[in-house]
Amino acid sequence: MDEILSRYKKPSDVIAVLQDTQEKFSYLSEENLRKISQHYQISYAYLHSIVTFYKAFSLVKKGKNVIRVCDGTACHIKGSVKILEELHRLLGINPGQTTADEMFSVETVACLGVCAIAPVMLINDKYYGNLQMGEISGIVESYKKQESEK
Repeated sequence: MDEILSRYKKPSDVIAVLQDTQEKFSYLSEENLRKISQHYQISYAYLHSIVTFYKAFSLVKKGKNVIRVCDGTACHIKGSVKILEELHRLLGINPGQTTADEMFSVETVACLGVCAIAPVMLINDKYYGNLQMGEISGIVESYKKQESEK
């Protein structure tokens, strides 16, 4: 945490600090928010209001691999609900939850901005478009395999 805080000098950098903190720890813990609050001499309540306003921030620890399933109009029409059902079958979790091994979290998002390749899911920074039900299991397994090879 100290390394992140040392990179940013002004209280106006708080969004960048929050982003870097979340990237490093996978969420924004109360402890880290209090450190940021003290460092910049801004209220904890103010920081909390920022974190809860922006959907990109999380107060709950997320898995190593965050799966975001688009549920915008195009994706919904093309089967995003079935993608979520398949992820539930494979991982045993619903949107907003994380697997017990903290390997996966599943979220729904209103739009990923790539409607031309609907239905779409995003895992970390990689897009998977024009998804077919038979592909989802292989995609999830590839992330499990990557982890086991480490």
